[in-house]
Amino acid sequence: MANNDRLGELLVREKLISLTQLRGAQNEQTRDGGTLGLALAKQGILSEEELTKFLSQQYKVPAVDLSEYDIDDEVVKLIEKSVALKHTVLPIARVGSSLILAMMDPSNLHAIDDIKFMTGYNVEPVVASEAAILAAVERYYEDRLDYTDVLDEMGLDEDMIELGGGEEEVDVTDLERMSADAPIVKLVNMIIFNAIKKSASDIHVEPYEKFVRVRYRLDGVLVEEMQPPLRMKNAIISRIKIMASLDIAERRLPQDGRIKLRIGKEREMDFRVSVLPTLFGEKVVLRILDKSSLQLDMTKLGFEVEPLEVFREAIYQPYGMVLVTGPTGSGKTTTLYSALTELNKISHNISTAEDPVEYNLPGINQVQMHDDIGMNFAAALRAFLRQDPDIIMVGEIRDYETAEIAVKAALTGHLVLSTLHTNDAPSTITRLLNMGVEPFLVTASTNLVLAQRLLRKLCDCKKPEEISKKAALAAGFSETEFGNLKPMGVAGCRNCNNTGFRGRIALYEVMEFGDDLKEMVLQGASAAELKAEAMRRGMRSLRRSGLNKVIEGVTSIDEVMRVTAGD
Repeated sequence: MANNDRLGELLVREKLISLTQLRGAQNEQTRDGGTLGLALAKQGILSEEELTKFLSQQYKVPAVDLSEYDIDDEVVKLIEKSVALKHTVLPIARVGSSLILAMMDPSNLHAIDDIKFMTGYNVEPVVASEAAILAAVERYYEDRLDYTDVLDEMGLDEDMIELGGGEEEVDVTDLERMSADAPIVKLVNMIIFNAIKKSASDIHVEPYEKFVRVRYRLDGVLVEEMQPPLRMKNAIISRIKIMASLDIAERRLPQDGRIKLRIGKEREMDFRVSVLPTLFGEKVVLRILDKSSLQLDMTKLGFEVEPLEVFREAIYQPYGMVLVTGPTGSGKTTTLYSALTELNKISHNISTAEDPVEYNLPGINQVQMHDDIGMNFAAALRAFLRQDPDIIMVGEIRDYETAEIAVKAALTGHLVLSTLHTNDAPSTITRLLNMGVEPFLVTASTNLVLAQRLLRKLCDCKKPEEISKKAALAAGFSETEFGNLKPMGVAGCRNCNNTGFRGRIALYEVMEFGDDLKEMVLQGASAAELKAEAMRRGMRSLRRSGLNKVIEGVTSIDEVMRVTAGD
């Protein structure tokens, strides 16, 4: 506060705090710095909400909740970030010749005069808490990352862009020098950190004949971030390759590497780097592996109560196979890691064969596959069986050899967790049979099959959406459900980059492989027949799981239709 003594006097006079409490807060403020309000909140004497309400009443100005505002960029640009932090203020709206300014201390006349002089607008203060203003400042100013300054520093313009094919000769020494230039380093850092800030899962750097494109995968969908100058293509790609310890002289063969970055004091992030030679240069994809955002609590992954109980019962069996299926990027690894985390006890010897190892799980023996030297899933499985294992996780069953060893392990007292690429749970059984595994071995070893997809969640800006009865019935809702259906749809705001979606949740199809289904497999039943019987016995399909999320208001009908097939 600009006038902490005055604030303290007012709070004591209004009997909101005692003189002793004020002295204690002032001592903490002197020792640790910060504002009197922050010191009072730390000591639990007065919350920021109570202080904001008091200031609103005292100075007769409105109190605002900044989380409900979507502030226009042009308004934010009126005040520099340094000024906003200096005075703990944020411009939130412009009305005629007046600027509505959220302030921690509406009595701070120095701040009001300062901003009035800078902007040329009359300042109308409103009150918000210190924490809310600081959080909003970080959100609004950091989201406005601008690549223009970095590109200007490179001294580039459109006339300097050179066009060329993918086979141009470039001196390796020149590449090393260019990729070490400060502007290139700054540009690549900005691309990476902006991806982290936006919670992207992947970064794509793609060269074409006349332009280079950088795209982020946000909530499973690719969006364009920028188009850097074409002549910077080789320098940008070389910088990433140097960070990943790859050979910048090799531009004809695919390469894979890893980048480890430390963000702040405690947060570490890994980037899995894949380089692929294309017609017009090397395409680079960085998979962002953020352990701090890895959700390993199964109750928060998207499981409904009953399917979660069935899944948990299966992974706590002493032996047998639990198979997770779905396309690439559907969250299979996260589900398996969640199961392993729950099973990770001192009494269990757990080994995993992964390609690649995405996250390090303490207490679990994780093995990286190297096909080029013969270290594949089958070889790892054989080695595991000589290591006295209790639980084995195989990254993927790709062939008959791996499937055969996994089945034998499941039949000899081990719990085996693995993944396959199939469209739904019943198709997984058919896939194993097509690999050559005998039906009696499949039925004897398999406990449960789980199919999953990742679904985008609606942002808090969501709004009600109309749907016709015909469309609702076609999607899979019953007539009774349609009568009570109140679906939500996309709106778009700053928090979701105007996409209407923010974050993802998993849909699950959990097929308990009971005796009746096993008998059907032995009699040669098809995947469609298995699915019909499983649903008759209570299995919720991926589409049904998605429709339940629509009823709960978590996602939209269009999103469910996009990622699931009809039953």
